[in-house]
Amino acid sequence: MDDILTHFRRLPVARFAPGERLLEEGARPGRLYILASGQVQVSKGGVSIARTDTPGALFGEMSVLLDLPVSATVAAVTEVEAHVSEDPAALIASDPVVARHAATLLAARLHAATTYIADLKAQFDGQHGALGMVDRVLDALIEGQPANRRLAERDRAEGAADDPRL
Repeated sequence: MDDILTHFRRLPVARFAPGERLLEEGARPGRLYILASGQVQVSKGGVSIARTDTPGALFGEMSVLLDLPVSATVAAVTEVEAHVSEDPAALIASDPVVARHAATLLAARLHAATTYIADLKAQFDGQHGALGMVDRVLDALIEGQPANRRLAERDRAEGAADDPRL
């Protein structure tokens, strides 16, 4: 991964003190950060979901590529140096090595997430009541449909009473 940093060396470097935020969940897409040194914590909804100190890690690429608000908060755990792209879409489009790097990191995250979902599904498969709902929510996530619509459709198909929260 250190070699990938050569593709970003022309970008400015930002420095962050421990506790400072690189990205804020819910913010508009904009900057792309490329970790040069230090450790960051990624959290969603106030829950820590990852920590990394891997040079070349990207942050902000999902919101830029999907044109959606930033999906997680990224905060410095230690002193952090990160390259900053003010025009990440152009950066990704202009360099196939950067595009492949972003795709590889996103694929690794997707692999980890689907592995986790599959493990949870195995734990809750065939459960009834509230635990059974976990399995149905995971089904909806996997199938990419809004959970409330999918759950209501399944409950009706199974003859369950309609839950007004669904």
